[in-house]
Amino acid sequence: MKMQEKVVGVTFPVPKCFLDRILEEGKTVFVKPSTLRLRPGMKVIFYASREDQGWHGEAEVESVEHFTNVDEIIKKYKDELFLTPEELRKYERDRAKWHSRGRRPRPWMVVKLKNVRKYPKIVRPKRFIAVSGRYIKDEEYGEILKKAGVRT
Repeated sequence: MKMQEKVVGVTFPVPKCFLDRILEEGKTVFVKPSTLRLRPGMKVIFYASREDQGWHGEAEVESVEHFTNVDEIIKKYKDELFLTPEELRKYERDRAKWHSRGRRPRPWMVVKLKNVRKYPKIVRPKRFIAVSGRYIKDEEYGEILKKAGVRT
């Protein structure tokens, strides 16, 4: 009988231009509709969607909050956000178009990041990463770090 592998983190696709703001420009607050459960200490492994597809880096979850109003997020986190206020408002408008009829929209998940690091090499996942993201287990995380050239 195989032991259950421990979930160590999550991965989400992020357009490369926005991802660079976290990995290179020091933005420390990641926002998206809540699809997975995160808790402090977990890793967020960032997958660049569109161009240069693959895992580019990671961060540790410092804290997680949920909001129903983007203006509250903007007011609280302003310059720490990886999206500008205009981009976040546009994301909210676009999300309203995607959302299923009769279902309440998911709350916004606001993730404060720490220990952000860019990987020396981009790592291509074995399978597609959906917009909702997915959990990363211990063994896969070890493989990602090894392929990325990160010493553990």
